Amino acid sequence: MTETKSAATPMRFAARQSVEQVEEGFELAPKFDADGLLPVVTSDAVSGEMLMHGYMNDEALRLTIETGEAHYYSRSRKVLWHKGATSGLVQKVVEMRIDDDQDSVWLRVDVAGGASCHVGYRSCFYRSVPLGPRTDGDAPRLRFEETEKVFDPLIVYGDAPNPTKL
Repeated sequence: MTETKSAATPMRFAARQSVEQVEEGFELAPKFDADGLLPVVTSDAVSGEMLMHGYMNDEALRLTIETGEAHYYSRSRKVLWHKGATSGLVQKVVEMRIDDDQDSVWLRVDVAGGASCHVGYRSCFYRSVPLGPRTDGDAPRLRFEETEKVFDPLIVYGDAPNPTKL
């Protein structure tokens, strides 16, 4: 997939110089992990429903800020991806927040097409885990909270490799 790059001067993030600057300052000084990634939680801007969890590298963060559309870094495929570039389910960022120590991002988005999960459900969080003590020693049986898919992944993605890796 080819990304469109801005002809303008590339955005620079501030250097992290002090706790006060990072926690109380006005400069975006993200702290990427050892793999160069920031975790990202994405929710629906209207309902607040959790849609997905992903990661951004430096380029994905810059592109999300510059374009107003969510970009992520796929750890399984080791590639930058513009959410919705293949499926049409583009996530338009309504609000982006960064946490206190600038090592995690929260996106509130409007989703074209009404779904965010590559499996076809609206949310990547389409199952719940039953809570409470277990007497049988078995792992809890997941419950489907979404029972109908918004789209058929085989039609949308065809033979593209599945991002889920074992």
